[in-house]
Amino acid sequence: MSDNISGGHHASSQLDEASQVDLEKRNFLIASSTVGALGCAAAAVPFVLSMTPSERAKAAGAPVEVDITKIAPGTMITVEWRGKPVWIINRTAEMTAELPKHDDQLTDPGCEVVSQQPEYCKNKDRSIKPNLAVVVGICTHLGCSPSAKLQPKGDMGDNWMGGFFCPCHGSKFDLAGRVFKGSPAPVNLVVPPHKYLTENTLLIGVDTEDKA
Repeated sequence: MSDNISGGHHASSQLDEASQVDLEKRNFLIASSTVGALGCAAAAVPFVLSMTPSERAKAAGAPVEVDITKIAPGTMITVEWRGKPVWIINRTAEMTAELPKHDDQLTDPGCEVVSQQPEYCKNKDRSIKPNLAVVVGICTHLGCSPSAKLQPKGDMGDNWMGGFFCPCHGSKFDLAGRVFKGSPAPVNLVVPPHKYLTENTLLIGVDTEDKA
């Protein structure tokens, strides 16, 4: 009987040791997870702090100032606002003259879908200044970024008078961001709120008080 008792004590001791090991493992895992989470959070703080004030403001959706004197006629630049690419196209007089000539080929030539542009851009140029178009560079089909095809003809064919082509599914837009009929994109490109602080400074993200 003493052997049985001794064996029982031995088994009980083994169980106690196993339980203690399991408990220590659990505590270690919990502590490791906590330290890991804290480490990630700590790592994120220096990353956020490393951003300049202007970058943090931009990420938060603050208005963005743009010097438009650097945009040569017939060219465009891309700036970021609220994490989105915004195109600023300096259209030549020839480019703007072409805009009303293909209205019959467009889905919404008169910009009737008001949500796609502010009221003050609901005009023939779809802009405040006739030569400067301000458009969000995201296709209204599935969110791809169209390619700039500003010059007429070329690889877009003899009937092409300049605009944008989405390589994902073939949507086409003119130099005012208006979509051509037959494109997968259902509506025109978005014109963001914007205003001019001076003749040479554009502010994206704030509505102008001017009317169309």
